[in-house]
Amino acid sequence: MKKMVISTICVIFIMLLPVCYANNIVLSNDINNQSNTNVQTNNELQGTEQIVEIKKNTEKKLDDYKQEYGSDAYGLAAYILNIVRICEENSIYCNVYTEMEVIAKSLNYNVLFYYKENARKAEGKRTNINIVPNMYKYIEELSQERFLKVTVCDDNRMIFNSIIRKLKLINDIDVLDVSHMSRKVIKDGTSQIPIEYYYTEITNKNVNKWTAIEFLLNKLHIQKEDVIGIGDNVNDKEMIENAGLGVAMGNSSPEMKAIADVVVSDNNSEGVAEVIRKFVLEDY
Repeated sequence: MKKMVISTICVIFIMLLPVCYANNIVLSNDINNQSNTNVQTNNELQGTEQIVEIKKNTEKKLDDYKQEYGSDAYGLAAYILNIVRICEENSIYCNVYTEMEVIAKSLNYNVLFYYKENARKAEGKRTNINIVPNMYKYIEELSQERFLKVTVCDDNRMIFNSIIRKLKLINDIDVLDVSHMSRKVIKDGTSQIPIEYYYTEITNKNVNKWTAIEFLLNKLHIQKEDVIGIGDNVNDKEMIENAGLGVAMGNSSPEMKAIADVVVSDNNSEGVAEVIRKFVLEDY
């Protein structure tokens, strides 16, 4: 039982790490994008033009950047600028996660959700959001920063699916395969505002939550059967599938609930505490 407790804590820590960086939102160069919560929707013709442009630029930009920086420099960093440049040139929303912050050009999609959630969190647990006027230039100057992942978002399914296909042609990265819309609810006073969008995560090859947990299991000499994996999104898939007990939160997508061993309450109803009480503390 002691091993189960240790493993559970490891899993929860890994699950929360990407969004528990620092304290507040940063508006670089006095850019105030807080009121800009409207998501720009592209029509079908614009979407087709964007994909053609991506196809023309991808190979050359990747080769140039790889020669300049090296494919292993700070993990995903060798591809970050290329991905950001492609997205910005084609008016596609993206944001970059480092160990310290989430970098974006405006408050939309997932970053908008994090920003609204910050108002409900204690100061030390807020996501550090950095809104910058020029993402490419800002990231280019972060030569010593470690990058975790890139997320690309769009509310047009045709554009999104085309982007996914093109990104998957790039070597040495993993593109999360998402077949459903991400649905989140923003609480604004007594109102609840739903936001829906398609998104993907781009990471280094074979980097996911389960590979991180496997590293810890080897170090701590813990069997995977003693691990509780708790998640709510498609980026938790490998963890939920491989853990001794795979748990989906109540707010998870239907796809995640289908592969989980157990479904508990949502993240606003103490679902994680429910798991700990039932599967860890109950046996003492």
